Amino acid sequence: MALIIFFLIALAVGVGFLWTLEKMIFQGKWTYAIFFLAAFLPFYITSLSVVYLATQSAAVVSIFQILKELVVLVALLVFVLYHRKIALYPFRLYSTDWFFLAFLSLAFGYLLLPIGQASFLNKALYFKSMLIPGLVYFLGRNTSFSDFEIQRVFKIIFFVAIGAFLVNLVENFLLNAHLQQFTGYALYNFAINDIEPTGNFGLTWTFETQAVTKRLASFFSDPLEMASSVLMGFAAGLIWFLTSKKEYNWLYLLVMACSLGSLVFSASRAAFGAFFVMIFFIALVFRLYKLIGAGFLALVAFGIYVVFFASEDFYFFVIDTLTFENTSSIGHVVEWLLALDSMIANPLGIGLAMSGNAGSVTDELRVGGENQFLIYGVQFGWIGMLLYMLVIASGVILSLRVFYGTDSTPKARIAFVGAATKVGLLLPLFTANAEMYTYVAWVSWWMIGFSVREYGRIQLSLSKPLDF
Repeated sequence: MALIIFFLIALAVGVGFLWTLEKMIFQGKWTYAIFFLAAFLPFYITSLSVVYLATQSAAVVSIFQILKELVVLVALLVFVLYHRKIALYPFRLYSTDWFFLAFLSLAFGYLLLPIGQASFLNKALYFKSMLIPGLVYFLGRNTSFSDFEIQRVFKIIFFVAIGAFLVNLVENFLLNAHLQQFTGYALYNFAINDIEPTGNFGLTWTFETQAVTKRLASFFSDPLEMASSVLMGFAAGLIWFLTSKKEYNWLYLLVMACSLGSLVFSASRAAFGAFFVMIFFIALVFRLYKLIGAGFLALVAFGIYVVFFASEDFYFFVIDTLTFENTSSIGHVVEWLLALDSMIANPLGIGLAMSGNAGSVTDELRVGGENQFLIYGVQFGWIGMLLYMLVIASGVILSLRVFYGTDSTPKARIAFVGAATKVGLLLPLFTANAEMYTYVAWVSWWMIGFSVREYGRIQLSLSKPLDF
């Protein structure tokens, strides 16, 4: 059975990869890399798990592992080759560009300088994991899509959101188990990543709550990645619902409902909080102040339910979470304090590959690892953390300006989803190494880059500049 699924995955991935290469190399459409990334990244770890389960070969797994980076690098190479006079290519830099370049340049400097105890190979691997999202942003920055091509991107996002929920239903009601218990996830983690199975389900502790109930992940790598990813699906469904004809609204309501369903199955407290942060942001964008009031009433209703009607286990689960007495919450606080202590002692950072949960960071050297901002702060100091925050803030601001200022509805949708997703990810970024969630991280960075390009077009069309 594993061999059959392996061949189906290999066929699907191979066809998608070759189609993308054909479009990029022979037609010069380097921007089509986003289609492969958006379709492949949600299934990335599940695909690798099945591949290892069927072949027991790390070499075969490595072929599938490099596909996502290979597509991005080929796209960049094609971009350069199709612009023979690349020095004359018109490219005006805006605030997000400058901050992103400064951030990656700082990381590159830490790669070359003899700072930190990590090996050069681990530093290079960590820098690669930072550089690729920057290149994806660059691709978005140079993407000129038709309305049909933008619609194709959203169709993939909708398919992922609905598909994830359908798999959740199968896991919960038919299998009564995690999908990962059948895909060889634990075997892959142990053989490739040297991570031993933990928890009551033989996966990792991430797949269960403190009450030993399942946290489902669908086809994503873990429940936390799924929870963060469906935020983008919800934002995409919402903007299409608000900007489409009424006869198609049922589809976008379905996307939003499936996204919320997956959020419930993930049982991620950070993602739940992030959802309400995103709703608050959306209410401000559309000036729906009644929605803010409704959200406050919903929060009050939830509090009443917890105090008077919830089970004792759920009551203490909420109380322990709010008071940071929950085991997971305590773990976050400890990691934050370790990271802050390191940043105070070493304000310029302690070097690449010294913090976070990436595979290139060894357990012996790791300092902190459950807050994306502090992870960069530990490695690159306060300056590095500030630059990362400025990249996100400026990207959201420019995307909002595009949303309000563009005359193209499809481009406004891209700008809205990019901004809403980055705002929604703020809480997950505080509790996890969320830039490792490649699907939502890379696709949203592409959207931010696409929005900055449109911002430049709007600025050129106006007599008075709007530069941030």
